[in-house]
Amino acid sequence: MSDTLQRDTITRRTLLQRGLLGTAGLALFGQRALWAQPPAKKATAKAVIQIWMWGGPCHLDTFDPKPEAGRNYCGPLDKPIATNVDGIRIGELLPLLAQQADKYSIIRSMTHGINAHETASYMVQTGHKPGESLVYPSVGAVVSEFKGYDHGYQGLIPPYIVLEESQGRFSEAGFLGPRYMPFCTGGDPARLPFAVEGVVAEGISEERQRGRRELLHGLDALGRVLPDHPRLTQLDQCEAKAYDLILGNSGKLFDLSQEPAEMRERYGKSTFGQSCLMARRLVEHGVPYVTINYKGWDTHKQHFETMRRKLPEMDKAMSTLLQDLGARGLLESTVVWWGGEFGRTPKVQWEAPWNGGRGHFGNCFCALLAGGGFKGGRVVGKSDATGEEVAERPVYPQDLIGSIYERLGIDPDGPLPNPRGMDVQVMPASDNGPGKGRLNELV
Repeated sequence: MSDTLQRDTITRRTLLQRGLLGTAGLALFGQRALWAQPPAKKATAKAVIQIWMWGGPCHLDTFDPKPEAGRNYCGPLDKPIATNVDGIRIGELLPLLAQQADKYSIIRSMTHGINAHETASYMVQTGHKPGESLVYPSVGAVVSEFKGYDHGYQGLIPPYIVLEESQGRFSEAGFLGPRYMPFCTGGDPARLPFAVEGVVAEGISEERQRGRRELLHGLDALGRVLPDHPRLTQLDQCEAKAYDLILGNSGKLFDLSQEPAEMRERYGKSTFGQSCLMARRLVEHGVPYVTINYKGWDTHKQHFETMRRKLPEMDKAMSTLLQDLGARGLLESTVVWWGGEFGRTPKVQWEAPWNGGRGHFGNCFCALLAGGGFKGGRVVGKSDATGEEVAERPVYPQDLIGSIYERLGIDPDGPLPNPRGMDVQVMPASDNGPGKGRLNELV
């Protein structure tokens, strides 16, 4: 290859990869999978919105209050409130969610016993114990496999979206490979425009984007020399799709200024509030899996001061999300899954240097499920008087995840297709005995 032709090749590929194909990743436009696909089960849900509580929320301050345990466990948050479902009460800083309890169910007996962020995140996001010989894919990657491009998904928006940055504590795609990695938007939806990585560039107009495309074509000496080369033809197709995403209607999906000001205000102008609004727009558009990576819950110090800021923000956005999905007829087909990698120590660490903090706690914690065929107004499991141990009906991450797969029409006991041709199940249950295993009481 001549020096001139090599320089043209590098220029073309660099421009495409950095300027365009980074929009959704080469995996988005990759070849169709060749391995066999199992038949889908009957589905009640089409999409999942996962509210990932990065760092781990405390169950005593949210959905499993224990005022009778006293100050060393409750701190100043010792006045739980009744909900619109008889017999269910939740934390005092969640009054709006208290009015929505008929829409969601609370699991008060989540457990895995892991107290390290990375390994607990892997366990809750994949349903598999860390340290096994395989690195398993996250729920979003599995849903992308079963509900993505190989199964009729047509959108230019990738089928697995994370708002706004990757969880970063594990490989989301595992052995499924990079084709099933999430598209992480970057940016901040609370700022206009929402600067989505590779799609919306702050300060660059649509006219300027079109000018860049014309410049790219003007520099395309290699394309003129080899107009019918199959690899270059494939790159041209990728370019066309990427520009359709940047300049077409799909890219406008990320423009939250199209939402009424009153709706944006209802969700709250915080990053989390606008992320919830963005998640609703994405599932309404047909995206099957959206994760909101909600940071700020690793409260080793000044826990209660943080809760007085974070819980009202969460309350406003989550309650509006449930109302908005319900009003649009989307809640019955969308699973909302709230939870983190673990909980936090029920006993407050008053001593220095924590000064009223809570540590990591994987023995017993909470999760919440709404929509998509799951019943609302229920409580599954029970913790003991201080919230330190599971007292009734332990629920393990694989039980919750398998239950979500069932709502999506994915057989958790069936084979998980993979490029290595390995014989692995989607999500085996922990124990299918009476009162254990998957959440049959919620369906």
